[in-house]
Amino acid sequence: MTRRWFTSALCAILLLAPGSPTAASASESPATLRVMTRNLYQGADLAPVLAATSPQALVAAVTAAYANVQATNFPERAEALADEIADSDPHLVGLQEAVLWRSQTLAGPGSATHIEYDFLQILLDKLSTRGKHYAAVATVDLSDFEAPRSTPVGLQDIRLTDRDVLLARTDLPAHVFSVANAQSAQFQNHVPICRPVLGCPPNAPLRFLSGWVAADATVRGRTTRVVTTHLDPLSRTVQEAQAGELLAGPLDTGLPAVLLGDLNSAAGGVGAQPGTDTQTYNHLLASGFTDAWTATRGRNPGFTCCQAADLRNPTSKLAQRIDYVLFRGSVTALTSNRVGDTQADRTPSGLWPSDHAGVRSVLQLR
Repeated sequence: MTRRWFTSALCAILLLAPGSPTAASASESPATLRVMTRNLYQGADLAPVLAATSPQALVAAVTAAYANVQATNFPERAEALADEIADSDPHLVGLQEAVLWRSQTLAGPGSATHIEYDFLQILLDKLSTRGKHYAAVATVDLSDFEAPRSTPVGLQDIRLTDRDVLLARTDLPAHVFSVANAQSAQFQNHVPICRPVLGCPPNAPLRFLSGWVAADATVRGRTTRVVTTHLDPLSRTVQEAQAGELLAGPLDTGLPAVLLGDLNSAAGGVGAQPGTDTQTYNHLLASGFTDAWTATRGRNPGFTCCQAADLRNPTSKLAQRIDYVLFRGSVTALTSNRVGDTQADRTPSGLWPSDHAGVRSVLQLR
């Protein structure tokens, strides 16, 4: 990952320190939009939880999963993630797996409400301590699962609520940058969860939900629709149908469009695994989108997925590219870089910032 940005203006190339006033003013003139997509990693692989075949196995799986959430220490990782954002001052950041972990005693009333980790608020607080001003302009709540785990004092309910979020800078004058028309929705196409210990619809209508958030961003008078999403990894059919919903929904606009997100569709099929061996990426390109990474990096593979579940693998395991900045219309990609992909990006205790690398791009609005 480079910590410097290169922008072109008047056929000259200027090298500027990230985050400095000079860098910001140059990248904003005449009309450049800086964006980032970042999967924060919810902290654990939930596949063993969904595979549990008895109540005892479910408790054991949830206990192990939440122990991994604690060990992957989001407050520590959020320091590195906030550094990534602070280094480049993107106008907009698309977040996936900006989850909310909550708990309560098993005998408590209703659903768990005690906040254990609010990934979004933790990240916003870390940005604030760096003097960076961001706010969530659009949020969508997705899958919401609750199950018991074992603790030294008995069983405790643990609840996971998944969220996609679009962050925007709040410190720029309105004539320089503003956002409007915030939107969000869950996809109609989703995967129903049917497991022996969890039950099956309609008796236990658990759903693995995905969705999108969007806003219209105006930079120096030029407006672009920016959408962020996290597409389904469980079903090829559902994932490709969700991409169709995007094209018929928030991306069905006369404005230039930018799509940020974890699409779970491997570029060129390189390194594809079950869940990412899909045609979604190709379908989006066929619909008129351009990939900012290939437009600026050519054949550089730019892998973004995935590190080990405990985030402590000593050598990077990134082997497929599924995180994207795509654009359509009067937009040109000037630069694209990965974040969180080098040894220097790891936390003091040795954690990767996420199981994904992020992608940041500078886009010129024509």
